[in-house]
Amino acid sequence: MKLFDLSGKTALVTGGGRGIGKTIALALAEAGANVAITSRTESELKETADTITGFSRRAYYSAVDARNADDITGFVKDIVNQEGKIDILVNGAGTNKRLSFLEVTEEDWDYVMDINQKTAVFTSQAVIPYMKEQRYGKIINIASLTSEIAFPNMSAYAASKGGISQLTKSLAVEFAEDGILVNAIGPGYFKTEMTKSLFADEKRVEWMKSRIPLRRTGEVEELQGAAIFLASHASDYVTGQTIYVDGGWLSS
Repeated sequence: MKLFDLSGKTALVTGGGRGIGKTIALALAEAGANVAITSRTESELKETADTITGFSRRAYYSAVDARNADDITGFVKDIVNQEGKIDILVNGAGTNKRLSFLEVTEEDWDYVMDINQKTAVFTSQAVIPYMKEQRYGKIINIASLTSEIAFPNMSAYAASKGGISQLTKSLAVEFAEDGILVNAIGPGYFKTEMTKSLFADEKRVEWMKSRIPLRRTGEVEELQGAAIFLASHASDYVTGQTIYVDGGWLSS
């Protein structure tokens, strides 16, 4: 058995059109998986899918809104009809609204919770029955430093990501006997479309680096190893864990 080989596996990555989701989707394809991706922007999905097919893998994409349970369930069925299975699910869709807690509206709160939590819940609900049938599956959620620690003006985001860490544990316990392993990746600070406003603030970047033992922020490609590990047979006795890829922040 090649521990990190994903040849013949089928993966679904939500939020796969850009940022962390795209980076993980490409890593899974490079490791051998055929990959289906969703996001809300079709042009980004097509670009990512073209790169995946460049690795001689099959790629599928749909600009479905993963907050809509019916839409994501339909796409999952389409993948299974074509591939016969889904072995790996990465719940990568995410967003943030940086607002003072007293400024957060009901609409703001629902928006962040729906994308960060609801998509993970109902995409998992759509995929897990197929994983149960095959007695095998790897689910990877995207948590955050804020699953453990808090920053100002991030109440909705922190609440959503704390919930993702707990959801990971809950699903891991509930579906262990079905051969489904559920873990999460907790990224530290990485420059993506979602965080580019933070990285434009040089003082904040220097503050972040001062808190990180490695004294630098991360490159998104540095999340790929954790994703391949959790998606592959290398992690067959790992479940219910959140692996923090943060340059040592939480340990400092």
